[in-house]
Amino acid sequence: MGLFDFLKGEFIEVIHWEDDSQDTMVYKFPIEGKQQIKEGAQLIVRPSQVAIFVYEGQIADVYEPGKYSLATDTMPILTTLSNWKHLFENHFKTDVYFVNTKQYTNQKWGTTNPIMMRDPDFGMLRLRGFGVYAFRVGDPVVFLKEVFGSNRFYTVDKITEHLKSLIISSTSDVIAESQIAAMDLSTQYDEIGQMAMARIMERFEVFGLTLSDFIIENLSLPESVEQAIDKRTQMGALGDLNQYMKFQSAEAIRDAAQNTGGGMASMGAGLGAGMGIGNMMKDAMSTPDASKETTVHVASTPQINCPKCHVLVNKGTKFCPECGNSLVNTCIACGHTLEIGAKFCGECGASQSLEFNCAKCGEKVPSGTKFCPHCGEKTQE
Repeated sequence: MGLFDFLKGEFIEVIHWEDDSQDTMVYKFPIEGKQQIKEGAQLIVRPSQVAIFVYEGQIADVYEPGKYSLATDTMPILTTLSNWKHLFENHFKTDVYFVNTKQYTNQKWGTTNPIMMRDPDFGMLRLRGFGVYAFRVGDPVVFLKEVFGSNRFYTVDKITEHLKSLIISSTSDVIAESQIAAMDLSTQYDEIGQMAMARIMERFEVFGLTLSDFIIENLSLPESVEQAIDKRTQMGALGDLNQYMKFQSAEAIRDAAQNTGGGMASMGAGLGAGMGIGNMMKDAMSTPDASKETTVHVASTPQINCPKCHVLVNKGTKFCPECGNSLVNTCIACGHTLEIGAKFCGECGASQSLEFNCAKCGEKVPSGTKFCPHCGEKTQE
């Protein structure tokens, strides 16, 4: 190898990065051994890229997309840092980083652990959710300082786990603060997503990132709560049928009044048609198999009153289909499942009253107390 070839290998004349990957966020231009950048070298920054020069650990000049001839007038900060007082040196050495500013779309997020929320009807609930988001590097200098460091390259997968944690944390806070009822969650995905996006963007900006899109695809409730919501929806449908029959009756009366020739016969026909349609719809919803002609006599199921809304429900039902209230009690001593209103546990015999009357003085004493706080008499608890 001749002297010319040797010198040519020592000096870098063109600096550029052709990104052939889909997930590289930062790329450090390779400057090996004693290689140096030649005076007048060409810097090519492609669309969706930013080039950053770092001189002795300090960030110097930053270049947007374009083509540059490296000289003192195109490198003002580096010229100052390196103390080039008069003429540009024939060659110099510095680190060059290319930062990809394109959008990274279809990034998936999902809850590893359930999100806790308080619902006015069902109490504390555990939610699970998932969706997608998109982001990009908004401030390359901040990203280089806060995240990248001095690696040779940096890919999306190295930061997505941390971004998911930020997303789930912020989304959990928004859901809790919104106080949206569990039954209304599925209709509020866009609203919750917009509120969460504003919260998440603030946390992304700390790392020089911009959240460009955030979508909630699903927020799932526990199966028992979904069943209770389905029951309530069915009850609502029956209520609508009653309104339908009233509407049909009113329409029949109006038509009869307008029809002078038909008289009461028309009104009776209209009433019969309206009520008949309503009853047919009710029967279709309540009869398991209308095609069977055999009459089946079903034994009546024992029922109890919901302590909250007082609607009759089948005994053994865990949640009230009208208001969603829990219909299961547990023993305060052993945790055994009890019927609503049970005064003593059938498993351990413990009283379910939180207080009792002292046998001597008659004052009320908290359950579990060994001596009466009023007269000192030993209790029978």
